[in-house]
Amino acid sequence: MILANYIKDLLYRYDCVIVPNFGGFITNRMSASYNTNTSNFLPPFKQIAFNNNLKENDGLLANYIASVETISFEDANKAIATAVNNWNVNLQNKSLELEEVGVLSLNENQQIIFEPNTSVNYLAESFGLANVTISEIERQKTIVKPLVPVINTDNKKVLPTLLKYAATAAILLTLGYVGNNLYQQNKQNTILASQEKALEKKIQAATFTIANPLPTIELNVVKEVAKPYHIVAGAFQFPENANKKVNQLKKEGYQASIIGVNKWGLTEVVFSSFADRNDAINELYKIQDSVSKDAWLLVKK
Repeated sequence: MILANYIKDLLYRYDCVIVPNFGGFITNRMSASYNTNTSNFLPPFKQIAFNNNLKENDGLLANYIASVETISFEDANKAIATAVNNWNVNLQNKSLELEEVGVLSLNENQQIIFEPNTSVNYLAESFGLANVTISEIERQKTIVKPLVPVINTDNKKVLPTLLKYAATAAILLTLGYVGNNLYQQNKQNTILASQEKALEKKIQAATFTIANPLPTIELNVVKEVAKPYHIVAGAFQFPENANKKVNQLKKEGYQASIIGVNKWGLTEVVFSSFADRNDAINELYKIQDSVSKDAWLLVKK
């Protein structure tokens, strides 16, 4: 069994995949960007990171392996434990490459260093989108030669006379047009003034009385804000256990709730849900430090 194949399958659907007793692979959504060095437009993608503090079994990886391999949950956990043991042995001698996920190695302090694989985009929304390379546009300058007027020397005496007659005709036409416009404008202003006086008399003669004015009604409408970011406290096979967990968390001050049943039939309980991703991640770190290291972030849109 190649454990990396199941991890990369889950990275397409979840933001956190925990390998029990080893560490967790966390994804973070990155926006589209432009690389000025390579002249490439990059589509949105999921950036993968590794956290060796996330070691507690949340059941996600084991449930998925059990459903794919048609084995029991316990056998799936045993298979994961065997794979993790082999990983730890190999890391003592060389780097460990997880196909299409990344490369793991140990530093001088025996801490795991992770280098993600950037050739695979785990963001399902960007499926089929590739990098786009653009080429520089070369602009060519066009030289425009100035126009040279053609002068007819034979008509030097005729042109000044024609220009005089044309200028005189233009002045007469302009004066006639302006005089006609002034007459029409004065006529229109007179009609508008008489209409305004008649309307003013009607307004002065009219009275408006409201006997029983209606009271003002204020409506406070609260728009429900979507909260797609959930901090998972656990997934339970029996609903009554899930309800007990919710009541326990509420007594501890959390806005706990049941957000549904996952594809493996387990009832999911969350500490709380958030509308903003950053708020959810900050609260997740607090819960992992003080309450439960098994807590993880689930995104449901």
